[in-house]
Amino acid sequence: MGAFEWLLLPVLGSALLCLLLVPLGYQVIARGVIFADLAIAQWAALGTLAGLYFMPHYTIAGAPVSSLLFALLAAMTVHLIFRRLGEAKEAWIGLLYVVGASLAILLVSDDPHGAQALQRAAAGDLLWANWELVMATAILAALVWLLGWKLSGWLSSAAFMPVFAIAVTYSVSLAGIYVVFATLIVTPLIVGSILGKSPIAAALCAITGHLVAIVGSVMFDVPVGPAIVIATLFTALLWLGVRSLCSENGHHL
Repeated sequence: MGAFEWLLLPVLGSALLCLLLVPLGYQVIARGVIFADLAIAQWAALGTLAGLYFMPHYTIAGAPVSSLLFALLAAMTVHLIFRRLGEAKEAWIGLLYVVGASLAILLVSDDPHGAQALQRAAAGDLLWANWELVMATAILAALVWLLGWKLSGWLSSAAFMPVFAIAVTYSVSLAGIYVVFATLIVTPLIVGSILGKSPIAAALCAITGHLVAIVGSVMFDVPVGPAIVIATLFTALLWLGVRSLCSENGHHL
């Protein structure tokens, strides 16, 4: 057991990440702007890179201040797109994402280690989670579930976007853009939208996928970020398949 004690922190961080992002993913899908989270995540990563190259590297509970600022800027832009450019909102949000990704590439173009920086931003490395980010994720997850319990309408209010931007910032710092997008969308889409299950069921499904990926990453020495994306999708599809099979046989799951 002692040899694997170091995995407790990434496992805890992974579970908290699912509890934080899955209920937010339900709202992203309900609003019909699936790529808003990807755009905000990309700008949060861009802010991290900008902090490394141009700004003082100050942090708040483990997340760079520059990352928070860029994510909030992107969230404000997305909010304006919702209000002013509704008919073409997906196109404008896609443009926001592409601009953020292009700026990130330009930012690291003169750095011999730039490709590694971009890879870390995209794929992350949850296996090397730190306590600051895990504790911040725990606090944010508790806040999201508490707000959902006490103020059920907050998800559709103006308060959603800034909370979402902060949640995405810490999530990207912890796990990278790919993991954030997959965790926000995969199980809310399949377990929530298709199967009609609650956020807690979707969160448990996502946690299962994350844990399978962490074990696989350690056993087979593969990058944990892409492994989480694939394992989460596989777990959700497996749940869908089992549910469909049980429904055909007259059982409920």
